[in-house]
Amino acid sequence: MNANSSLVGQLLFQGPVCVSWKQALEGAVYHLANCFLLLGFMAGSGVYGCFYLFGFLGTGYLCCVLWGWFDACGLDIVFWSFLLTVACLLQLAHLVYRLRVNTLPEEFDLLYKTLCLPLQVPLQTYKEIICCCQERVLTLSVEQTYAVEGETPIDRLSLLLSGRVRVSQDGQFLHYIFPYQFMDSPEWESLQPSEEGTFQVTLTAETECSYISWPRKSLHLLLTRERYISRLFSALLGYDISEKLYTLNDKLFAKFGLRFDIRLPSLYHVLGPSASDGGPESDKDDKEVCQPAASPAQNMPTSVQSTPPCSPVPGTSNLPAPLPLARMSRPDSGALASRTPLQSSSQAVPRAWVPLAPIHTPEL
Repeated sequence: MNANSSLVGQLLFQGPVCVSWKQALEGAVYHLANCFLLLGFMAGSGVYGCFYLFGFLGTGYLCCVLWGWFDACGLDIVFWSFLLTVACLLQLAHLVYRLRVNTLPEEFDLLYKTLCLPLQVPLQTYKEIICCCQERVLTLSVEQTYAVEGETPIDRLSLLLSGRVRVSQDGQFLHYIFPYQFMDSPEWESLQPSEEGTFQVTLTAETECSYISWPRKSLHLLLTRERYISRLFSALLGYDISEKLYTLNDKLFAKFGLRFDIRLPSLYHVLGPSASDGGPESDKDDKEVCQPAASPAQNMPTSVQSTPPCSPVPGTSNLPAPLPLARMSRPDSGALASRTPLQSSSQAVPRAWVPLAPIHTPEL
């Protein structure tokens, strides 16, 4: 017991005493092994940093195996160096397997870098999203229809990857859909999960197109289960719908020469038929507006006829109820832009009698 305690005390307080130092240095393999170990421990983080680390460490420990076998002639050195070399090689094989599993097809990898990576969406979450669409890329040939208005049911949500799709209604062009935009985002947001409906527009491919599509039921189950994915789709769909609305607003700007705000409730005045297109009809409407007010004035005395026929008399309670007014013609965009006064017939009608809503909804 005393001998053991004295040995421990000698190791702790006095340190090992070298009887004699070796005069000859170790071989070049030993020094090469330490150089590889030094480079290995200077690795960074991340996947490629791990490749760098275990690659140099494995090479360094392999050199230690050779040094212990040929120069040091120590079995323990060979054993431990060989064990560490095998551990580094196994770690490298695991990294290669993980990279192979995480590899995405070219289309989905580009979609992730374009749409999801700027939003810092985790790769594992993105894999759940593309697994819902079964990782299939669908195609459309030129002039092939994706949906027909009034016929195609709303049972999926699709995202365009390449090409260009034309959106029309009743044969009239509305706007285009470009890559990395949803093809049916308004239809998706217009229905509840339990409701069914059909497309109100026709979507036709103008070029060779490729897209991915999520089934409606499967995607709703995923959004119900994953709250983060639900918020992500809500943001993406809201942005996509706003882009489509502003595209329609730019179409109005190109058509009329002025930029109108799509949020204004009086936009129907701009979208309706202009006065120049329906001149005879507008003149007929003006005559119908002023005719009920002008006919009683013919039987009145001359002194009374000097009063404007269409202006109401204040303070009179025994007057008959006003006759129903005919639909007035809408001013064209030039009148709205120059802010010139409207026709005399519109000034003659009391302000409270002007209809607050259009008679029919105009077509875009």
